[in-house]
Amino acid sequence: MNYENGRSSGIKASPSMAIAMAAKKLRAEGRDIIDLSLGEPDFEPPAHVAEAAHEAIRAGGIRYGPAAGSEALRRAISDKFRKENRLDFALDEITIANGAKQIIFDAFLATLEPGDEVVIPAPCWVSYGDIVALHGGTPIYVECGPEAGFKLSGARLEAAITPRTKWLMLNSPSNPTGAIYTAGDYAALEAILSRHPRILVLSDEIYEHILLRDVPFVSFGEVCPSLRDRTLLVNGVSKTYAMTGWRVGYAAGPKALVAAINKMQSQSVTSVCNVAQAAAAAALAGDQAFVAEAARTFARRADLVATALEKIEEIEFIRPDGAFYAFIGVRRLIGKSNLAHDTAVAAHLLNDYGLSSVPGSAFAMPGFIRLSIAASDQELQGACERLARMVTSLRSGPRDALRIGVRSDQEN
Repeated sequence: MNYENGRSSGIKASPSMAIAMAAKKLRAEGRDIIDLSLGEPDFEPPAHVAEAAHEAIRAGGIRYGPAAGSEALRRAISDKFRKENRLDFALDEITIANGAKQIIFDAFLATLEPGDEVVIPAPCWVSYGDIVALHGGTPIYVECGPEAGFKLSGARLEAAITPRTKWLMLNSPSNPTGAIYTAGDYAALEAILSRHPRILVLSDEIYEHILLRDVPFVSFGEVCPSLRDRTLLVNGVSKTYAMTGWRVGYAAGPKALVAAINKMQSQSVTSVCNVAQAAAAAALAGDQAFVAEAARTFARRADLVATALEKIEEIEFIRPDGAFYAFIGVRRLIGKSNLAHDTAVAAHLLNDYGLSSVPGSAFAMPGFIRLSIAASDQELQGACERLARMVTSLRSGPRDALRIGVRSDQEN
């Protein structure tokens, strides 16, 4: 019996999660595995965050909350936007969901009609396209490779727009590349979007505070105030405060769009856990020393990894400006030792060298692999050594590469 409809059967499970599970299975079998597949900080949230959660439980009254989220957390978010991004949002222009992913899911659930197109600069986060397709939309990937600095230009945006274009998706700092859009980059996109008033913009700014070099973060909303009535800014506490499992994301945008998102939430998960919301409010309103220290840690790790990767011949690598990933070009390795594509390279790296990565095909950019740098110095050094050994071995002759349980674009 077929239990899936057409929308469900056309969607694949998260590739990064599938690879992480494959790595865990090998580790459980006794294999020495370095797992750099998931983007998850490897330290605990600030102590005052956990204490706020404990206090919320002790205080009682933990019941259903409003679909939009608690007033206390929305006030903390409003204050955050004002202080950090010079943006003013009323409480009814802010919504809270179970992670930034649910914000994106609900926004497309509420707005997409069958055949509507969503322009997505590639490489991009693994779930963007599938979430669009699940709601009847058509993801339009615009290749923005290393020669473009992994960023969408005004010219490429203009070429991608059609009468069916409904949304433009942006992500800065980027997962998987770490590219950061400057004010000038956004201004160039604004010039194009000003001529297409029907197009909405979703700006995913979840890695806002993880800056690795001297390139500052700027919010799309701050640079492009003329587009305020059609821009949804998406963020959350997962990456900044190491609160991935707390599942608290938030967004700010036009009141009517936020109301539509709230309606979707009310009919699906009802609301976000009040304990998690209390913790998130404490994270946003409390001492921010943790944020700066975490950014320094990631910057040091990024430098360690970059220094090692730049010594490996036959790979391509551009140092990331933000987020906590290394996006590595392996195009020169494809075709060697029966490695037909990047998924085979990632499989070979995992099965024969014990290093778990995510193939670039999962990010709509074949020919690359992604490593997370959210790991210890020892793990990162070991990962770079294993990658170097694999590259060296591929010069010595053919060898069959085993597959892992994910599909590449070539295998769809």
